[in-house]
Parts: sequence; C-alpha cells; structure tokens
Amino acid sequence: MGYKPHPSRDAKNQSIGIDLGIKTFAVMSNGEKAVSPSYSKQDRKIRKLQKKLARQQKDSNRRNKTRVKIAKQHNKIADTRKDFLHKLSTKVVSENQTIILEDLNVSGMVKNRKLARAISLQGWREFRVLCEAKSEKSGRTFHAINRWEPTSQICSDCGFKWGKLDLSIRSVLCLNCGIEQDRDENAARNINKVGIGHCHDSKRTWREGKTGLPAHRARSVKNHRPCAGGEYVKAICSRRG
Repeated sequence: MGYKPHPSRDAKNQSIGIDLGIKTFAVMSNGEKAVSPSYSKQDRKIRKLQKKLARQQKDSNRRNKTRVKIAKQHNKIADTRKDFLHKLSTKVVSENQTIILEDLNVSGMVKNRKLARAISLQGWREFRVLCEAKSEKSGRTFHAINRWEPTSQICSDCGFKWGKLDLSIRSVLCLNCGIEQDRDENAARNINKVGIGHCHDSKRTWREGKTGLPAHRARSVKNHRPCAGGEYVKAICSRRG
C-alpha cells in the first residue's frame, strides 16, 4: 500500500522564517518566540555522576549502579526534549504553509568548546527533521536556506548590510533607516525573505548611502563599531546571561 500524504489544512500564515538559537530556541519572523525547557538540573546531575564514575573502581557494582543513574538522566533529557520538539514542530507546520529554516552547520558549531554542550542539548537537527517530515505529511512546503546567507548582517526593513556582528550584540540600530532591530527577529525575517525568493542584492544599500559614514570617519563617531565590509552600525549590547 502506497504512502498517502495527510490532506492540507488551511494555514494561518503563508510562510514563516525561523531562527534557531540557544537562549531562545526559536525566534520566528512573525515575532513569536519558543523557549526550550531547562535541562540544567539534569545536566548538573550528569556531570556530578560522571565525576563520581571516574573515581570508582572498574567493573565494580557501585560503578555499574552509577552508570545506570547517568543513563536515566540522559533519558530524562531526551524525553523532555523530544516532547518539546514534537509539540513545537506540530504547531509550526499546522499554522504555516511554508516553513523556512537555516541549514546550520551543527557539526562545525559544536567544535566551540564553550558552546558545544549547550548546542548538543538543543536538538536543532531533530527539529529540522521533524518539521520536514510533518510538512511532507501535511502538504506543506519546507525550505532550508543556504547557511552562508548573511541573515544576521542585513537590515530586514531597508536591506542595508552592516556586516558581521559579535555574538554579544543582541540588538542593532540601523543607521540607514533608523529602526532598532532585535538580532534574532531580524535574522528570522531575513530567513523568511530568502526562503520565499526575495534576494537581498536587489535592495541592498551600500556603505555611503544615507548615513554618510565613510570608513575613514567612522572611528570618530561615538558608539559606532566597525563591521566587516566597512559598514557601520550603532550597536546596543546586552551580553548573554
């Protein structure tokens, strides 16, 4: 018997772009945010038990009991994450006709020792797989845009390219249009635009546009930080907690 896709239901939105992160799991182009469950309690227990395991004698009964305890904590995290990802992916697919994500290089990102553990706990890859499978079943369209798209480097309102930003910068005041952009929401809107076929190049504003801030003058301007490509933005910093 052949596979029959689930009949498509009316969607609230034509398309949605989703920017995945650590502090906030998903920021969507319509302004909605999804915060993942806290795994810190179980993660602390696992670390404590792993230290205990390292001190115990090999093949001893106590060591085997500790290994079982560690496995149970890992299962708790996996079950909590799976429940969260299933509920979120179902909501996203049911409410949107086209779902657009960024093709993240997770294997490369986990090489950062400071963020590896936090990234591994999130389940970004699993979320993408669930969205893709449920989109096919429900007659929705799923897109994963190129990871090299500069979604966090361009103003989603006017198209001005300000370049690469440090991860500590969470909001940016665009000097071209004067709109203060939340970093993640701005990226989500750009992901949506790229996914539905809007190209940044068609409306990009170059560095000597309305701002009138050529590279040789930028250092003298207070609170303006240089970015890649010579563009400048006013950065409003709020470091991760």
